[in-house]
Amino acid sequence: MIRYLPFLIEIALLVYCLIDCIQTDVPRNLSKTTWVFVIILVPIAGGVAWLVAGRPEHRPRRNVPWPSTQTAGFPEYERPRRSSPDDDPEFLAGMRSSDDKHEKMLKDWEAQLRDREQKLQSDEPRDPA
Repeated sequence: MIRYLPFLIEIALLVYCLIDCIQTDVPRNLSKTTWVFVIILVPIAGGVAWLVAGRPEHRPRRNVPWPSTQTAGFPEYERPRRSSPDDDPEFLAGMRSSDDKHEKMLKDWEAQLRDREQKLQSDEPRDPA
């Protein structure tokens, strides 16, 4: 088991340095592709060279795919909360006006239907028998 240890350390160093190099935006001293070839072709020395001379001096903050907002950096329980729609008076007023508008439309439609029915009933010839 001990005789496999150097091989495992070499593989772990290779994998770590390769992943770190690929994820780095701008490496020092050489281009990213050159560093990848150095890490792969010169097994232990390439990995050590990457750790000493290739890594950026400080890692920039992690880039996230979403834009920073006013709640960024706050723990969940400290984030400012918006009121829910049913607590917002403007939203409720808009809902009421929408309901009133629909009720008026429904009453107008019912009135039109009644007028049509009355017109049809008055236009029907009555059977004298």
